[in-house]
Amino acid sequence: MPVGLIRTLVFAVSLLPLCAWGQEHAHGKAAAPYAGMQERQIKSLSERDVEELRQGRGWGLALPAELNGHPGPVHLLELKDELALTPEQVDTIAQIFEDMTSDAIAAGERLILAEAALSDAFAGKRPDTKRLRELLADAAQARAELRFIHLSRHLSTPALLSQDQIETYNLLRGYASDRCSAVPEGHDPDMWHRHNGCE
Repeated sequence: MPVGLIRTLVFAVSLLPLCAWGQEHAHGKAAAPYAGMQERQIKSLSERDVEELRQGRGWGLALPAELNGHPGPVHLLELKDELALTPEQVDTIAQIFEDMTSDAIAAGERLILAEAALSDAFAGKRPDTKRLRELLADAAQARAELRFIHLSRHLSTPALLSQDQIETYNLLRGYASDRCSAVPEGHDPDMWHRHNGCE
């Protein structure tokens, strides 16, 4: 086969991905990651977001605490048997969780209302910059309050736990690097390996 023809074929084949990319963008598939979101009642919140907020769930707001050794009350209660929490620990953590949930539900409603107001402002007559700043400030304040509620409860838990319980929590939650080789003190190695799916 002539060298010139080979070069032409190689060049033509190299253009195929670009042609496919161009067709994809021409039809708007890759250029429309928000397609469907215009149907949301509150544009910045999905139905699942609203449900999470209305139930006082964490919504990922406490990750700086959770991933740095400050266990969350809901997960402590879920793991109370594996952590060998005492009845007193369970009662105290349950109260922290109950208070947190109550406060978070109220703060979550404020955030939902603030995001709804922001969404509505753009659905009608466009807000001027002064009004936009007010709407953003309301939403930011509501979000900050909600985040404070969750993070502050994570601050309450370490003092209630032993270091071994905190280490076990981190292992059970998958935050420690090797939970199969690092069996926490006081745990039966066979049971630990079986519970954590170790070979």
